[in-house]
Amino acid sequence: MSREFPIGLTPPDWLVRNLKPQRVPVNRAAAARAAVALALPLAVGLAYGEPAYGALASMGALSGVIGDTADAYRMRIFNIAFPQFFGAIGVTIGAAVFGHGWVAVATLTGVALVSGMISSIGAVASVTGLLLLLNCVIGAGLPLPGAWWLAPLLMSGGGLLVLALTLLAWPLRSGVPERSAVASTYRTVGDLLAASGTDDYERLRLAVTRSLNESYDVVLARRAFHHGRSPDLVRLLAQLNAVTPVVEAAPAAHQRGEPLPPEIPAAVRRIAETVETGGTGPLELRLPAPADETGRAVDHALRHAAGVVTDRSPDPHGLDDRLGRPAALRVRAARATRNVLLSAASWRYGTRLALCIGLAQVLVSTVAVPRSYWVALTITFVMKPDYGSVFSRALLRALGTVAGLVVAAAVLTVVPRGWWDVPVLMLLGALIPALTPRGYGYQTAAITPVILLLSDVLNHQGTGLIVPRLVDSLIGCAIALVAGYLLWPESWHARVGDRLANAVADTAGYVELAFGDAAEPAARARGRRRLYRDLSSIRTEFQRALTEPPPNGRRAAAWMPLVVAVERIVDATTAARVRVKQGAAEPSAAEISTIARQLRELAEGLRETDVLFAVRTDLTGPSDSVLEPVRQEVAAARAIASPH
Repeated sequence: MSREFPIGLTPPDWLVRNLKPQRVPVNRAAAARAAVALALPLAVGLAYGEPAYGALASMGALSGVIGDTADAYRMRIFNIAFPQFFGAIGVTIGAAVFGHGWVAVATLTGVALVSGMISSIGAVASVTGLLLLLNCVIGAGLPLPGAWWLAPLLMSGGGLLVLALTLLAWPLRSGVPERSAVASTYRTVGDLLAASGTDDYERLRLAVTRSLNESYDVVLARRAFHHGRSPDLVRLLAQLNAVTPVVEAAPAAHQRGEPLPPEIPAAVRRIAETVETGGTGPLELRLPAPADETGRAVDHALRHAAGVVTDRSPDPHGLDDRLGRPAALRVRAARATRNVLLSAASWRYGTRLALCIGLAQVLVSTVAVPRSYWVALTITFVMKPDYGSVFSRALLRALGTVAGLVVAAAVLTVVPRGWWDVPVLMLLGALIPALTPRGYGYQTAAITPVILLLSDVLNHQGTGLIVPRLVDSLIGCAIALVAGYLLWPESWHARVGDRLANAVADTAGYVELAFGDAAEPAARARGRRRLYRDLSSIRTEFQRALTEPPPNGRRAAAWMPLVVAVERIVDATTAARVRVKQGAAEPSAAEISTIARQLRELAEGLRETDVLFAVRTDLTGPSDSVLEPVRQEVAAARAIASPH
């Protein structure tokens, strides 16, 4: 019989959200790669009588395992190989200042500033910045064996081993991840249409947005490698673009309040199977006859998608305008460098990280802490900018370290050093990709025993590592919380409020674009997709803020309904555009300008305050206008912003 906690013992919501694991299927291929990549270098080192060299290569493989997150093979080259180069630079710099006291303090502080600044560029740069600082900390904190060039070579070799293992299937599966991503998007859209008129629609619409973002990222990543016309890529782009009219018709179908005939989502899933298999034969959809303008929109969108998907050689005209060809790598690198140097946010984060690392190095330089590189190591992981709230990460780091140390203590106590380390490392390595998607605390619990086992190969301290590592982790978490969180008055409003206000203003522009005379379908599609991507990112930031204690978590919970309301406004606008395209009367210019003005007033209010504020909600207009649902959603959004 279950018992409820007494009120005083009930854990707060923000703590429950932090500890709740994500339900994600295990990537068995990634787990197998991690097991082999971490254990093989150590086995080779043991075979040649140099276990320390093998441990260094396994440490490099660990960084490769952490960066092995992309599906597309070309993106894996960027995600793994590029950061390894900067990791080699980091360990070289760190080893050069090992044991040099205040020179090491100044050097690590400077590297932390650079690492923090480049981490703000994007996902690959974030991993690069992490590895630069991480390896620099290891080089400055551990006595590395061999000549100065050996440690960078071994650690980079370990990371490149992970890359080699990930690319083994490329000749047999070239293009498969991209096709699978696009097919997955079609399946998700099919689920969305099946949920029309039901309470599951909102949840599945978010899933469609995430799937579209991932598919476009994968396709654009592949596209960046093609300077000429690739027939396969042109076809893939055309198939991805063809799902846009189906997605645009979904809000109109949902507004009817009735489920669509089951033949419609079944047809979308049939199209998805064709995308995944690369079929080009005739595709029989068996669609029911449309009964109204919304039915005609869905029918037309599905037949158009089926035609594009089965077309062997789609017309490439317009594909560049729809997606936008990525600039040359040299141009993007120059643009990113300029943005980093001129961005206040990158300087602010770099300064925060440098302050924390500098304090850690000053502390371990003035207080006798054995193997104290772990303090800076903890800060490096906790302060990662794109991994969520610093507060939450510090908490989860401490809890995950305790769990990982329990495992490490058992391994170091029971398992004899030597060849037995190889199977143990295989088992522990496989747990990293298995537990990482479940949350940061679970990732920390998986990584901690691996690092301790490899560290013990280098310094032979055994269980003597356990207590110092726990103390170091707690010190690092405390420094990150105080110097990287409490001393910086950046609330969730500073991180999210301005972005939400910008999204509301962009929604006003989208309303005008949707019904403007000069609006092109491609421009509308880009505007809608950009809005949903921004709102998805904003929603993620709010969800991160929910994991912080009051007042931040309470403020985020109060404002989260407004994010949903803005998403519904975009949906309603798209549905109105679909109805007009199918023959409904165009709204008047006065209606459009009134709605846009109301949205811009709301955006300005969001920029001026971080609390709820009073607004007018007296939106009126013709009840039979296609914009009537939009007016209702705008009024609801403005009502949410009013104090209750």
